[in-house]
Amino acid sequence: MSIKISNQYGEIEIDKQVISQITYKAAMESYGLVGLAFKSKGIVELLKGENVFKGVVINELEDNTISIELYVILQYGTNISTVANNIIDKVKYTVEKMTSAKVSKIDINVQGIRVK
Repeated sequence: MSIKISNQYGEIEIDKQVISQITYKAAMESYGLVGLAFKSKGIVELLKGENVFKGVVINELEDNTISIELYVILQYGTNISTVANNIIDKVKYTVEKMTSAKVSKIDINVQGIRVK
């Protein structure tokens, strides 16, 4: 369960949980994002602590790129598409910069809206 990147000196192996952590940290910098979510038995739960990585799914594709799927809860009163696009831009830039892995697709699944 890891991503392999090859260069002229050898091979780098990055665990998917590391990419999940990078994705979480980058996403949480976006305005309008309350947190990541996990849907269990029809109930959406705001994830905290070590469970936040349940809200991130990393898949390695056949063309040596990765796809990222995020399950999020957004703040009430924000424009959903604007917040989602900001999360996509931030996550793509950060993951590609830190890991040198190409991100081909990022899906944002809005699980709920939180009123403060």
